[in-house]
This record gives sequence, C-alpha cells and structure tokens, in this order.
Amino acid sequence: MTLSPSARWVLRVVMALGLTFIYVPLLLVLVNSFNGDRTFAWPPHDLTTRWWAAAWANEGARQALLTSVEAGLGATAIALVLGTMVAFAVQRFKFFGRDTVSLLIVLPIALPGIVTGIALDSAWRSVMGDLGIGKGLFSVVVGHATFCVVTVYNNVLARLRRTGVNFEEASADLGASGFQTFRYVTFPLIRSALLAGGLLAFALSFDEIIVTTFTAGPGVTTLPIWIFNNLFRPNQAPIVNVVAAVLIVLSVLPVWLAQRIAGPSAGASRT
Repeated sequence: MTLSPSARWVLRVVMALGLTFIYVPLLLVLVNSFNGDRTFAWPPHDLTTRWWAAAWANEGARQALLTSVEAGLGATAIALVLGTMVAFAVQRFKFFGRDTVSLLIVLPIALPGIVTGIALDSAWRSVMGDLGIGKGLFSVVVGHATFCVVTVYNNVLARLRRTGVNFEEASADLGASGFQTFRYVTFPLIRSALLAGGLLAFALSFDEIIVTTFTAGPGVTTLPIWIFNNLFRPNQAPIVNVVAAVLIVLSVLPVWLAQRIAGPSAGASRT
C-alpha cells in the first residue's frame, strides 16, 4: 500500500505523540532521580547522585531488590521448564484437548491480575495452608510463574512451528538417539527462543505488584511493593524515584535483549 506524503506525515505525528505520551513520564522519573531539589522543582537547578547513594544505603530497598531478583529467577526457571514442555507437547503430538490446553496456558496473562491474585490467595488458604506450606517467597514465585509460563510457551511454540521436524527426522535417520537429537539439533534451534522467553518472563515478574500483594507472606517485600509502601512517606520521595529508575532499567533491559535475540516474534508473542 502506497501512502500519500500528507498521510505519512500524519502517521509520523501520531506515532511521535504516542511515544511521547508513553515515555516522557518515565524520562521524568529518571531525571528526578538526579534532581538536587528535594521538592523536584522543574527544571532541575542542579543534578546530584546523593539520592542514589541514599537509596543504596537503604537496607529495605536493597532487601526488596534482592527479593525481586530471587522471585524473578524462580518464576523464570519454572516458566522455562513448564512452558517448554507444554510447547513441545502441543506442537509435536496430537491428543484430545490439545487446543484447550493451549488456551489454558495462554489464559492467565489475559486475566486481570487481581482475579489471579484472589484465586491464588484462596488456593493458598484452603489447600496449601492445610499442607503446612504458608505464604512466603515460594508463594510469590508460584504466583508469578502462572503468567510467566505464557512468554516461554509462545516463544518456543513459534520457533518449533517455524523449524518443523525435518532436521530431527534427518538426525534420527542418521542413527542419533533421542537425547543426541535434542542436544545437537533441537536445543540449538530453540535456544534463542528460550533465552528471549526467559528474559521476558523475568521482566514480567520483576515489576509485578498486584499478584504479589495477594501472594507475599509476612516479611516478603518485592521492589514494586516497597515503592508502593514508601511512595507517600515524607522524605522518601527522592529514594523512591531512584528505586523506580532502577526498576525501569531492570525491566526494560531484558525486554530489549529479548527483542535483539529473537527479533520481532518475541514481542509479538506476548500479545
């Protein structure tokens, strides 16, 4: 389709307005983390790194960062295992209810977070509690894994559909065992999809707050929860800005890496 020059300019303006609407607030947070004025007067009269030093010295913020990293790594590990296994089952085998299984795997990321949180809270109170497993970091990891599985599943499924089974059949014809075929043929083909899906899963887990609110046990505070708890406290605003800036960087970086590794399909697979 060929667009007229005026139409192209309109699209460019709309695109610029959309990007401005999305990214200017994030840029303000980053700039305010260096704003020397405690009241965030604008434009900043001077820039300083003392809020960053104060944030690093804050024991609560450091512990929350560590908890978020642990939860993100745990949820990503579960998502990699379950998402990959389900993707192989759906793509490589035909069985009754295959489409239903695919729908059930994708559904959690489409559900409102508060619904997922309430469901997990009820399950933990009525089932896990009776088994002697209370809420804590493990419950947060399980809660995050419910929607992180989707990113790995979609990435691996798309890669398996593109690669087909010709290489695996050729490997089997040459006498390779199932394990050798997976190690030398299948795994190299899906490796970048696994890495991209894992990075997206970690990013999703790292900034999750709603499900975390319902699943975190006493004393378990992730970075988003810490920001929310300190957002309106006096004298905490500069540190909150720094922590929010760190959260932006640590959330954007995995998504950027995933896009670089897997190409446009990584981003498209989340939809």
